[in-house]
Amino acid sequence: MMNHLCITCGVQYKQSKETPSNCIICNEERQYVNPNGQTWTTLEEMRQGQNYKNEINREEVGLYSIKTVPKFAIGQTAYFVQGNGFNLLWDCITYLDQSTITRITELGGIDAIALSHPHYYSTQIEWADAFDVPIYIHKDDQQWITRPSEKIILWSGESLELKGGLTLHRLGGHFKGGAVLHWEEGNKNKGVLLTGDIIQVVADQHWVSFMYSYPNLIPLPAYKVQQIAEQVSQLRFNRIYNAFHGIVKENANQSVQASANRYVKALSGELFET
Repeated sequence: MMNHLCITCGVQYKQSKETPSNCIICNEERQYVNPNGQTWTTLEEMRQGQNYKNEINREEVGLYSIKTVPKFAIGQTAYFVQGNGFNLLWDCITYLDQSTITRITELGGIDAIALSHPHYYSTQIEWADAFDVPIYIHKDDQQWITRPSEKIILWSGESLELKGGLTLHRLGGHFKGGAVLHWEEGNKNKGVLLTGDIIQVVADQHWVSFMYSYPNLIPLPAYKVQQIAEQVSQLRFNRIYNAFHGIVKENANQSVQASANRYVKALSGELFET
């Protein structure tokens, strides 16, 4: 009995003797199946095979990024947030080893895990078991849970206040339960929004974007982008960190509003010459 991992998306499945017939995350229009076919591994094989390791780097006071090298699956970054007496792992990565557990324990350990959306569920149960903590997932995305656990707490509504100045906000868009994390005291009390890719920092890091599917380039409708922008306009934050280490360093809320306006104009054709 093994917990198989999809090599394309990095999400772990419940125990089974045989490999799953398909990955429900990848066999869906927001993701994709590798052109070479569906392939699987396990966390044990990762630990014994390639020389994977997690790099844990301090981004600012109270915030550390966690990234696996060499790249595995989607290659996202998780974040370790030190709230006011409450430490949160924001999003997950697949690889987890004793070195990672030891380092995070040295930094004060984890009190809870929260996820932006299913593409980053990864080995969330392995992480929760290692630190004996709950996992917060929005109820609207429960159908995408591939490894059930009593540690999973399904929250509902538009926001959930945790502790230590950390609050989850459901924005939807990329996934129905797509959430962001508002860290009120981050960036020297100017506020930080950690967005996964519910709000995506783009190549010009003064701007962001919004998509239903990133790999398949399916946009969101204008009304939904306007709704997301309106929701975050009510939050106080000056900086954004996304899931791929993209950072809007300052005036981030203004960047979201300007980006949403540009996005809607692009969809309507206003940006283009006839």
